[in-house]
Amino acid sequence: MENEDQKVQKQEKIVSMFDNIAGTYDKANRVMSMGVDRSWRIKGCDKAYSYYNKKKLDIIVDIACGTGDMMDYWQKRALKNAVNVKKIVGVDPSNGMVDVAREKYPNFEYHISKATQIPLDDATADILSISYGIRNVVEREEALGEFNRVLKKDGLVVILEFMRNENPSLLGRIRDFYMNKILPRVGGFISKNLEAYEYLPNSIGDFATVKQMQDELSSSGFEVLFTQSFSMDISTLIIAKKL
Repeated sequence: MENEDQKVQKQEKIVSMFDNIAGTYDKANRVMSMGVDRSWRIKGCDKAYSYYNKKKLDIIVDIACGTGDMMDYWQKRALKNAVNVKKIVGVDPSNGMVDVAREKYPNFEYHISKATQIPLDDATADILSISYGIRNVVEREEALGEFNRVLKKDGLVVILEFMRNENPSLLGRIRDFYMNKILPRVGGFISKNLEAYEYLPNSIGDFATVKQMQDELSSSGFEVLFTQSFSMDISTLIIAKKL
């Protein structure tokens, strides 16, 4: 069991890693995902807008916003779904990643902050998303509680993540081979930081299963509305409502 100092050091190391790869992050992701993550993100946005079923939203907040792509999807899919969103806010502890986001998407609002310390008032956000970032949050229970705090009643949390698969199928084992052997080499070559991309499969192996993530959401005051895994269970979408 990690003590508080160990948790802080672990979180700081993860943030430093993302600072170091920020400049090549988008290029590496495009090559490694072959663009397939685009459909996953669109599905997440469209499903959330459908479940929330409101045409005027005050705030969508994207946690671990990185270089800002999910925020852009929220904006573009809002237009497609005829939803008016007043403000889209990005929150990330990595200055390097947010610097890239600000350059790409200057019209959004950004905060340098951890997922456990979201700089928003209670019950102000309509939707909160975290895409491929929840496994990088060391104090996950505290973060889920913070997500609940900033969301309005019936507000939605949208999670896209690489979940751990305890009993992988043949296709799942192919996925694991790609994630463990191929992806780190490609990402490491592009970023010149092999350690950062070796962290990815390791972080998945240490992360929660889909069932565990659903249970954690339930324990944090959410009702799971929708769960779907994509592309050989590479990625999973979970949408939950604040009770």
